[in-house]
Amino acid sequence: MKKNQIISDTNQKSLKIKSQLIKILIKNKFIKSNITIVIGGDGFMLQTLKRNKNSKKFFYGINSGNYGFLMNKFSSKNIIRNLLKANMISISPLEMIVRNNKNQLRKSLAINEVSILRQSRQAASLSINHGSKKIIKKLVSDGVLVSTPAGSTAYNLSVHGPILSLNSKKLSISPISAFRPRRWKGKIVSDKSKITINNLNPKKRPISAVADNIEVRNAKNIIVKTNQKIKFNLLYDKNKSLQKKIKIEQLRRETS
Repeated sequence: MKKNQIISDTNQKSLKIKSQLIKILIKNKFIKSNITIVIGGDGFMLQTLKRNKNSKKFFYGINSGNYGFLMNKFSSKNIIRNLLKANMISISPLEMIVRNNKNQLRKSLAINEVSILRQSRQAASLSINHGSKKIIKKLVSDGVLVSTPAGSTAYNLSVHGPILSLNSKKLSISPISAFRPRRWKGKIVSDKSKITINNLNPKKRPISAVADNIEVRNAKNIIVKTNQKIKFNLLYDKNKSLQKKIKIEQLRRETS
């Protein structure tokens, strides 16, 4: 017999919502085997999506964390209707390929952003290329972010990066506390771009590369590109789509 798939975080709030949800689904005889319901915060949703990168299922998130930008608000009264009438959007993750100082390669996926961060008290010294074109010859900073539209309202927004529309087909490259050149505000590039970031002084100025929450230390060379072969299908309550959430954040920035 087919069953609804529910993946829940282990904190008390998540488990309480899961218990309520199971009762409601059983009572209403609701079975949609192609939908995976994810209960947790944004971090838990990112982990779940990456663990299910080859799945063709639709993911409906229920927020039990703090902000829950990628999630839906739980309503015991409306959950069946919300699941039946949810709108779907597809997003592709970034693929981060890192070569460390021992010439070892590591690959990771990032749905929100790839962060290149200084690893010591010394500022990072980086060069950034966009395909064969040099974006910046030498950036001295705390690091740099490459963000997807879905992640542009997360860490990217905190470092004053631009908010990207979900259908923009763009990536944002944003400096973190740039020291030289001070006035460089970053760049918006096509999501078909291959971005190469090199550590210009790996011995004196070590850096780490982070794909959402997966860290690779002592990075020497980092390649970031969109993996168009992977599509995550996310479900959102009607009139509360991810596009609308991003638009609200854009309006907040413009009026603040």
